[in-house]
Amino acid sequence: MAQTVLITGGTGTIGRRLTELLLEQGFQVSLLSRSPDPGKQSKVTVYQWDIAKEHIDPQAIRTADHIIHLAGAGIADKRWTDKRKQLILESRTRSTALLASALRSGKHHVQSVVASSAIGYYGGDTGDRLLTETSEGGHDFLAQVVRLWERSVDEIAGLGIRTVKLRTGIVLTMEGGALPELVRPVRLGAGAPLGSGQQYMSWIHIDDLCRMYIAALSDVRWRGIYNAVASQPVTNSAFTRQIIALLNKPRLLPNVPALAIRLLFGEMAIVVLGGNYVINKRIREETDFQYAFDDLSAALKDALQK
Repeated sequence: MAQTVLITGGTGTIGRRLTELLLEQGFQVSLLSRSPDPGKQSKVTVYQWDIAKEHIDPQAIRTADHIIHLAGAGIADKRWTDKRKQLILESRTRSTALLASALRSGKHHVQSVVASSAIGYYGGDTGDRLLTETSEGGHDFLAQVVRLWERSVDEIAGLGIRTVKLRTGIVLTMEGGALPELVRPVRLGAGAPLGSGQQYMSWIHIDDLCRMYIAALSDVRWRGIYNAVASQPVTNSAFTRQIIALLNKPRLLPNVPALAIRLLFGEMAIVVLGGNYVINKRIREETDFQYAFDDLSAALKDALQK
């Protein structure tokens, strides 16, 4: 009998692709959503939840073999006002607390919970310092968010359920996230590095990330924290040059000044001006996961064709 994977945040960019791959591999998929309407997701079952009211359909938990927890407000969707920052944090911690409560109080047979996390744990800008899963966390806003986010997942681990946290880097897909914003000026002939251009970008192709989620729920040897990134981070300048080459556009323009970016985005500018050199140490050394796109040129070429 096919196993059922319950996804939170399943209507987002990653959730949609993950649902496709899970269905292709023979899993049954259900979603937790604020709306019970499945929309275009005709092959999935949709259960309702309301984080603010601390309500979750108990049938969602009772029917699940695994849970993939992606829910959370977008980091770079809007300027960081105090209200937005509170939403970024609470959309992650409160949703996880609701899941933990449902798992604690109801009958279920959930075998694993694989939760989204972020390399923002290490801090918004760590230069060229090599970072692995055991590296110290940062102290800025994003680092604090991720620390509390992961701590909320530990409540589920405390129930004796196998948990995995995937600290995710920049996800390469033209369906959303950072890549369309980085490609747009290049298509217009205005490709330029951001700020110094020397900040490192730790990236992963969306299909590799989704396959990583499936591997994590399928293999009981996966436990704890993994850096969900490809093997070789690159600088923002190198990343921009790759896009320019693939799109056969003119050479790089002068760097976009950091000051202009800070004036435009405020505190959120750290998302593009900062960088991290994150290594997928545990993925490479402790799992047999095989990347389909571990080379940036191949990953970008595939993403840009879709």
